[in-house]
Amino acid sequence: MRNPRESSEPVLDAMPDENGFEVDVGKRRTLDLFAAGGLAASLGPVIAGMSAPAYAAEDGVVRIGYLPITDATALLVAHGMGFFKEEGLEAARPELIRGWSPLVEGFVSNRFNLVHLLKPIPVWMRYNNKIPVKLMAWAHTNGSGLVVGKHTSIERFEQLGGKKVAVPFWYSMHNIVLQYALRKSGVKPVIKSSGEAIAADECALSILPPPEMPAALAAKKIDAYIVAEPFNAMGEIKAGARMLRFTGDIWKNHPCCVICMHEAATTQNAEWTQKVMNAVVRAQIYASQNKKEVARMMSKDGKGYLPMPAKIVERAMTHYAEDEAYRKRGAIKHAAQWGNGRIDFQPWPYPSATKLIVDEMNRTVVGGDKTFLKSLDPDFVAKDLVEYRFVKAALEKFPDWKKDPSVNPGNPFERDEVISL
Repeated sequence: MRNPRESSEPVLDAMPDENGFEVDVGKRRTLDLFAAGGLAASLGPVIAGMSAPAYAAEDGVVRIGYLPITDATALLVAHGMGFFKEEGLEAARPELIRGWSPLVEGFVSNRFNLVHLLKPIPVWMRYNNKIPVKLMAWAHTNGSGLVVGKHTSIERFEQLGGKKVAVPFWYSMHNIVLQYALRKSGVKPVIKSSGEAIAADECALSILPPPEMPAALAAKKIDAYIVAEPFNAMGEIKAGARMLRFTGDIWKNHPCCVICMHEAATTQNAEWTQKVMNAVVRAQIYASQNKKEVARMMSKDGKGYLPMPAKIVERAMTHYAEDEAYRKRGAIKHAAQWGNGRIDFQPWPYPSATKLIVDEMNRTVVGGDKTFLKSLDPDFVAKDLVEYRFVKAALEKFPDWKKDPSVNPGNPFERDEVISL
């Protein structure tokens, strides 16, 4: 079975230093094994040999894996505020992972039983790699943007022609939204090998781990990047990056990361699963109402879940419509009408968004073979991939989620998707 490839180039492991900027930790990752298919193949016998209880957290400990981005907020707040404990659960300290593929690997090998993943990733996992993953809830909405380097004069998507842009993963909301905007602007998304010429109407995309993006932009290795926060805020503060457009201003209140668990946990340990989801939903409601406090708590100036100072995380979670420069440059066009924030927290996994994602994935250029997408029915995926009952029960227990301005209190479980460049 052929799987998508992230890149044919080695990738440098990096993590932010005490200033929130990346540092070389002295080793290189070669071709990403999971994205290339090698890891999926090697883990096949492991998956097949695992009993259902092995996926169902049989010792009852919540084991969280996460990337150092604000997408992980719900999981980090649930741990940091003691919400898991209040549900009667033991939860290990969340483990920070440097990239999406290592996080997927840790999940598949049962190192983690609760993770956040970019929403297209579980689609790829379940239907291309036959991994029994379930999407349990949205981790957040919005929370990403496209920034351009100070060495460029880019002010519009049309000007990305002939440029290099980094995305965090082929199967990501970032890649989907970016390519939608490029197509609407008459620019062709392409993937090219190093040194290959880029035509004036082409935008060359490549994979880069989020912690490496700000330094790569500052070094002029790329012209722009699209990623989750706080790496856009970090780019603005540390690399002189300019915000071209917030993704939540293109797709209104779009999902980005989602909460995922092993399917067997939902069937073999329903009580445990419900308690986990209660804590996660409660954390999202708390985060939506206390963004600045939560940002500081997660930062290295607080509980240290994220290795960035509070000023960067706070900017990533709170600095938005009040910035006149954002509006003047067109980074925000719909703030008055849409009323969303730089990042928001709403856990209900609207089926309409899942269906739209499956449709858009078929239009999105990725590395490797994506033929599995052609046979996917969006309605089937919305019913099969997503487990609705636990998050719905949690939302009924904590009805304050309906106070979110993105939720229609009269019909909270349905919505129409709005996309506008």
